[in-house]
Amino acid sequence: MSIIQDIRDKYAKVTVVLIALALLGFVLTDYFQQKGRGGGGGSNSNSLGSVNGTTIKLDDYNARVAQFEQQYKSQGYPAEMATSQAKGQAWDNEIGRLLLAGEANTLGITVGKKELGDILYGTNPPADIKQQFTDEKTGLYNAALAKQNIEQMLKKGTAEQKASFSLYLEQLGDQRKQEKYISLFANSVNVPRWFVEKQNADNSQLAKVSFVKEIYTSIPDSTIKIEDKEIAEVINKNKDRYKQEESRSIAYVAFSASPSAADSAAAKDKLLQVRAQFDSAKDVKSFLAKQGAFNYYDSYINSKSIQIAVKDSIFRTPVGSVYGPYLDGGSYVMARVEGVTTMPDTVNVRHILIGLQQRDSATAHKLADSLAKAIAGGSNFDSLCAKFSEDPGSKDKGGLYEDVYSGKMVAPFNDYIFKNGVGSKGIVPTEFGIHYIEILSQKGSGAAYKIAYLPSEIIASQVTDNAALEAANIFFGDSRDGKAFDANYEKSLKAKGIQKLIAGNIKPADDQVGQMGMMGGSSRDLVRAIYGGSKGEVLKPERVGENYIVAVITEVFEEGTQSVAAARPSIEPALRNKKKAEILKKKVGTVTTLEAAAAALGGKPIEVADSIRMDGKTPSALGFEPKAIGAAFNPANKGKVVPEVIDGTQAVYVIKVENVSTTPVTAGSVEEQRKELTNQKKQSTGNPLGALRAAATIKDKRGDRL
Repeated sequence: MSIIQDIRDKYAKVTVVLIALALLGFVLTDYFQQKGRGGGGGSNSNSLGSVNGTTIKLDDYNARVAQFEQQYKSQGYPAEMATSQAKGQAWDNEIGRLLLAGEANTLGITVGKKELGDILYGTNPPADIKQQFTDEKTGLYNAALAKQNIEQMLKKGTAEQKASFSLYLEQLGDQRKQEKYISLFANSVNVPRWFVEKQNADNSQLAKVSFVKEIYTSIPDSTIKIEDKEIAEVINKNKDRYKQEESRSIAYVAFSASPSAADSAAAKDKLLQVRAQFDSAKDVKSFLAKQGAFNYYDSYINSKSIQIAVKDSIFRTPVGSVYGPYLDGGSYVMARVEGVTTMPDTVNVRHILIGLQQRDSATAHKLADSLAKAIAGGSNFDSLCAKFSEDPGSKDKGGLYEDVYSGKMVAPFNDYIFKNGVGSKGIVPTEFGIHYIEILSQKGSGAAYKIAYLPSEIIASQVTDNAALEAANIFFGDSRDGKAFDANYEKSLKAKGIQKLIAGNIKPADDQVGQMGMMGGSSRDLVRAIYGGSKGEVLKPERVGENYIVAVITEVFEEGTQSVAAARPSIEPALRNKKKAEILKKKVGTVTTLEAAAAALGGKPIEVADSIRMDGKTPSALGFEPKAIGAAFNPANKGKVVPEVIDGTQAVYVIKVENVSTTPVTAGSVEEQRKELTNQKKQSTGNPLGALRAAATIKDKRGDRL
């Protein structure tokens, strides 16, 4: 039922005094932002953590959160989700900002004023600025108009807006710095001629092998035991690979406090109680305002533009009568038909807006009247529009709005352009100022309706909320440890269809936990409780969205090296296969012939794989087994049985290399290949800041401060 008001949207979006805020909506998500502001100083009260000893300031972090939050909300994210996403991204960007600042200072990478000007007004401006100042007809970016608006903002804007724009410029500068930094790596790429020649020589070889294999799955996993000390040995030899951040895991159940059937009935009944008053109201706008409904659109909307499931039923309702209540999303609604008429489908208009920011209504009306007389006397509309109009959304297009559909403009504007005929000219006051309007053309025709809507949101009553909390407290009281939690769930909740869910990798600063983000509301209080408890502890009910959550802490992972239990899932399969390979090797014994190996393995068939290439990309019966392929191209093995059993990734192999030949290389000249490989490597350079982050010492105090 919300009405898109194009004049208001465009006017607010690009108006001079608000342009900084509009610009800040563009988030440079692919780059680490804002240059370092020097040193690791700052008091502890403003410290949120550090990167290599340099403080991450709480003020900087909060400013970044506000930016990202605005961006996510503009993309349609729910408020709670936008906040959660913004906090995570702000933290990552603060880390990247400090890492980039250190590298840029060391290497002398800078961005000057002229270069910033080129970024803003050159051939490749930021996406948000380009979108706002691109002519819809020509598709060309109007750099002069962008510069004019920004300079006006810097002269007349508030201190806060100027500071926001300054921060935005820092972001653009840091984007350019990072591009320069990455280019240092990309442009240092070199593919030597000898490398290409060696690769060609390797790729030209073609091997044919006969082999016997036994897959690891032939030995049941249950027969192979992996001891904790074996896992620990792998961890100790590869500590960098098995690092872990601080995190926790929980199991939880949710007790819904969302509106009940009784609450839905109450919302409907609330409307029924005032239905007669709504039906008989003389001043429907005042009546709606008294009921708390302030979104009445006092104009006609074409039936084709009204998107309501029950609109046909509403259209059949007599003028002055009420339809409903009917269910619309999370509310019951009553609709009163105020009028029916016939209107064009769309209209082309041009207008000049005299705003009210610099003058009062009477002065604005007088100026609009003077413009109307001047135009009637032969003055050029486009010239007057460019000079006087204060609607940035249309002034650079001669005040033109094309294919305007009903309901798009504010009500008085809408009334004028749809109720009057082509060629009509008039002065129309709206909440944004005084408009001089000319109707240029109209298309189509159809029924249009003026409808007043009275909604009643379905909200949970205190009774519903108390019942959910009571159920959660009862479960909590009967579930004092993990074992009791699981038993109590099986006994009292599972049959009711309540799911027991798992959430892992919960960090100290998280705002959302697992699937709880879909419940709405923040999980921050729950995260604090999780980090205030110990493994096996059941936590008292916490409100998340429209649910009360009862959780048990199932895992606690401290920062450092993974425990044996945590690392086992990733290490155990490889160790198990290694032990299976040793068993199968002993079964084969000394390698002599393929026939002997086949017999030792229980009569396995001898298979053949031909057309094997060294890169392993050509499909063959051997599959992609690097050790086996390597053995096939070892010159010492040509025409022989490889004297050792090869332990592959999926099986053990006994191989006889039947033949190795060569074929012509047809991939182009060596120089062409060098050029192609160089370009490929440049494009795959990636972001070196990722390596800097992996090597950095990062201290995160968000869990304590937020």
